[in-house]
Amino acid sequence: MGFLSEQELKKMKVKKGWLAVEVEEESEEGGCGEGSHRFMIPISYLYHPLFKNLLDKAYEVYGYHTQGPLKLPCSVDDFLHLRWRIHKEATTTHHLHHHQPHHRQLSHSFSFTSC
Repeated sequence: MGFLSEQELKKMKVKKGWLAVEVEEESEEGGCGEGSHRFMIPISYLYHPLFKNLLDKAYEVYGYHTQGPLKLPCSVDDFLHLRWRIHKEATTTHHLHHHQPHHRQLSHSFSFTSC
């Protein structure tokens, strides 16, 4: 899975099956920074329990009516960790499903730092 720079993402249109999201950059003092980062994620993330928790938080913070990409109330580091966990879980589940008759469930607990 290749990742594009922020400038490349802003220039390109969202492809079918993908969604643009925006994540706030944290300042060194631990608060929200001035900028934000834009990421493209597969729409399948919307159905994942970890991502659904983040969507619930986004509703609490921003409501349903925002302009532009979907804003997520977490740091870039938290978002990257979430994306890694979803990818790892999908890879592990796929691997275990094809090689073992019984596979274990990964924990769906994850907390986010809201600004």
